[in-house]
Amino acid sequence: MEFPEPLLRATLVERYKRFLSDHRLADGAAVTAHCANPGAMLGLTAPGAETWLSPARKPGRKLPYSWEMVRADGHLVGINTHHPNGLAAEAIEAGRIEALAGYARIRREVPYGERSRIDLLLEGEGRRPCYVEVKNVHFRRNGRAEFPDSVTARGTKHLHALSAVAEAGGRAVMLYVVQREDCASLGLAADIDPTYAEAFAAACRRGVEALCYRCRLSPEGIWLDRALPIERQP
Repeated sequence: MEFPEPLLRATLVERYKRFLSDHRLADGAAVTAHCANPGAMLGLTAPGAETWLSPARKPGRKLPYSWEMVRADGHLVGINTHHPNGLAAEAIEAGRIEALAGYARIRREVPYGERSRIDLLLEGEGRRPCYVEVKNVHFRRNGRAEFPDSVTARGTKHLHALSAVAEAGGRAVMLYVVQREDCASLGLAADIDPTYAEAFAAACRRGVEALCYRCRLSPEGIWLDRALPIERQP
């Protein structure tokens, strides 16, 4: 995924009210940017951090910038949770996710289950439909990526819905997209959300597949890069 134009470098002043963040541009101008991330963003919101913003492309939008990346531990980290679905679809269409290759069609936000929408539905002649739920990962601890970084009842609901698909004979996949380059594996943050960790383990036992890919990031774009192993709970 290439940005329509290169991102603008800035310095973080403060993140507040979950979806708002103040930054200072290289020319000294103070701006407020939309923060498309409802999570805790642990380790990513220190004042003074290097940030990267995209200018709004829709005329008249209330906030003129969106916060896209932050530099943490010496590496760029993508914080925009709107991107992983598109990154995953782009990689699947290009055949870069081997386990999900060979489907003729990809549909997004398809209703299923009880008042749920699947992020990606893969379909092809002679193949079971494949339901893919995509999660953004940006939290890093002890050299590995971890999910979630805050309690996510919605994420647990998605695991239950995928489990129902698998038990009904469909193919169900949980795909974690790590928007940073400095992680060697993915683990479940059971101390932060034990309910989600338990639901993940139960979903895997019920036939849900779990995949994880990390990204390459630059001010010009973000791309799915390589698969990471998932460390399962004992």
